Amino acid sequence: MAPPADLLLTHTHIRTLDPARPEATALAVADGRITAIGDTDTLVRDHSGPRTERIDLRGATVTPGLVDAHSHPVWGLEMATGADLSGVRDLDGLRAALRAAPRTDGWVVAWGLDHNAFGGRPVHRDLVEDVLDGAPAFLRLYDGHSALASGAALDAAKITGPRSFDQRSEIVCDAEGRPTGHLIEHAAMDLVYAVVPTPAYAERRTGLVELLTAMAATGLTGAHVMDGSGLDLLEAVEQDTDLPLRLTVAPWCMPGVDAAGLDELVALQRTRGRDWRVGGVKFFMDGTVEGGTAWLEHADCHGQGTDAFWPDPAAYSAAVRHLHAAGVRTATHAIGDAAVRHALDTIEGLGASGRGAHRIEHIESVPDDTLPRFAALGVTASMQPPHTAYTKDDHSDEWSKRLGDERANRAWRTRDLRDAGATLALGSDWPIAPYDARRVLAMARVPAGAAGPAQGLTGLEALEGVTSHAAVAAGESAEAGRIAVGMRADLTAFGLDPVAAPADELAEAPVLLTTVGGRTTHRSQ
Repeated sequence: MAPPADLLLTHTHIRTLDPARPEATALAVADGRITAIGDTDTLVRDHSGPRTERIDLRGATVTPGLVDAHSHPVWGLEMATGADLSGVRDLDGLRAALRAAPRTDGWVVAWGLDHNAFGGRPVHRDLVEDVLDGAPAFLRLYDGHSALASGAALDAAKITGPRSFDQRSEIVCDAEGRPTGHLIEHAAMDLVYAVVPTPAYAERRTGLVELLTAMAATGLTGAHVMDGSGLDLLEAVEQDTDLPLRLTVAPWCMPGVDAAGLDELVALQRTRGRDWRVGGVKFFMDGTVEGGTAWLEHADCHGQGTDAFWPDPAAYSAAVRHLHAAGVRTATHAIGDAAVRHALDTIEGLGASGRGAHRIEHIESVPDDTLPRFAALGVTASMQPPHTAYTKDDHSDEWSKRLGDERANRAWRTRDLRDAGATLALGSDWPIAPYDARRVLAMARVPAGAAGPAQGLTGLEALEGVTSHAAVAAGESAEAGRIAVGMRADLTAFGLDPVAAPADELAEAPVLLTTVGGRTTHRSQ
C-alpha cells in the first residue's frame, strides 16, 4: 500500500506531456511532488488517507502548470504605475487621457502608451504640454524602452541637453540641442525616473501578492522574471506568506561591467527563497524597433538601427563566456536580425558545452538562415505572441513601417522556428503585454498583425511553449514541464481542453484550479 496522498485529483482528463504516458484520469500528490498517475478507481483505493484532500475535476483538463517564460512582475509594479494609457489609439485620445489623469504629488505618471498613437509624428513633449497645465509628466511607452517627459519633468531631473552613456541610450534633442522629452532606453529614462514619485514599499509589497494571485487565476504557476528587481521584496513577502507563483529570476548584466561585477552575478545565483530563485543572467543586445534601437543588419526607414546596445559587441560576448564558464545560464534580449545573429554567433563560440544553456528573447524579425541555428546550437527561442497585437497585417503600424515590407513579412516566426526544430518558450513580457496565460496560448495559435496566421502553432505546440519548452528554457526539464511521478506538482486545470478547444474559446476558458508544489494558489468558485 502506497503512502496516502496529500492531494488527489480525480475523474479528470490529464494531458501529461509525458511521452511514456500521455493521458490519465487521476493523479496523486505528496510533499509537493507527483507520486502516482493513473485511473481514478486505482488511485483512490491505493492513495487515500484520512487527511487526503480529494478534488473531483469531472469535465476538466489538467495540464502541467503554465509558466510565463518572460515576465517582469516586480519591476512591472513600478513600470505599470499611474494612468493606464494602453487604450489610447491617437493623439486626441492621449491628450484627453492626460487632461483627466490624476496627479501624484503634482506629477502625471502614466504607462502603456502605444507608439502608434502619435500617428507617425515624432514623439515630442510639445504635443501634450498644453494639457498638462505645467505639471511634470513621465509617460512610459508600451515597449518599456522609451518614455516621454514634459518640460517640467526634464527641469526636475536637470536635463538640459544631450548626454553620453555607457550603453545605447539617448536623450533626443532638436536641431538646437533642446530635449524633445523623448527618452530612449534605460539609462536615459532612469535620469527622470529618479525624481518621479514612486509607490511606497508597503504598497509594492501588497501589490506584488495581488498581482501574482491574479496571474495564478489565469492558470499560471510560474514565471521567468527577466530582471533582478526587488529580491528584497520577494524575501519580505515570504516572511509572511507563500508566493502564488514559482519565480526564476535573471538579473541584468549591462555594458561596462567588469570582472568583479560578473563575479557578483555568479555569486548571486545562490540566492533563493522557498518559491523563487536566481537562475540566470539577462543581457540586452539591442532595444526596440519602434524606438529605433533594434540592432539591424540594414538601417530602418529612418536610417537608424545599425548600432548594438553594447557599444562593443565583443564585450558582450566576453561577458557571456565568463558567465558560461561559471555555469551560469544566460538570456539575451535580441529583437533585430543583427542582434540575433551576434547572440547566436556568441553561443556557437562556446562549443558543445553551450548547448541547452542559453536562450534568446523576442526574435521579432530574422532571415531564413538563422532559423536552423537555434536547434543546431540548442538555443531556446523565447517569444511573446501578444506582442503581435501592436502591429497590423497591412504594415501600417510603426513597427512595420520602420522595418519595411521585407522584414515585416518575417515577423515573429514561431511556426518557422518550431518547424526548424527549435525549443520555443512562450510568455507575455508583462507589463509590455497582458499577463493572461490564456491569451498567450490563444495568440500563439492565431497570431495578430504582421505575423499573421501562417505563424500559428497547433494547440499542443502552444501548450508545450508554456510547459515543457519553458522548463527546458529554465534548465528544469528534469522536474517540471510534464506530469510524471517525481515531478513537481505544479498543475493547471481548465474547464475545457486547451489543446482541442478553438483559440477564441481558450482565451476565455475557465481556470478551475492551479497548484504550486501541490499547494492551491487558485480555485474557481
